Amino acid sequence: MIKLVYFASIREQLDCAEEQLMFAGGQVRDVISLLTARGAPWDQVLEDGSMLVAINQEMSQLDAPVKDGDEVAFFPPVTGG
Repeated sequence: MIKLVYFASIREQLDCAEEQLMFAGGQVRDVISLLTARGAPWDQVLEDGSMLVAINQEMSQLDAPVKDGDEVAFFPPVTGG
């Protein structure tokens, strides 16, 4: 089981702040594939190439491994001024 956390506009678009997901292990891209298979709006939101991902509060890439007990967070790129 992994914990998924959604921040900012991603949370708003999915109407979900966090959830638990059964996941046998793999990479971040595998988690995203499971979620986008749900259809809209998941596929539209999570296939955005600018989305950032963190595993256990450390920035990660799509090929990073995800294992049981991990927390995977999705958030939009941060802009500031």
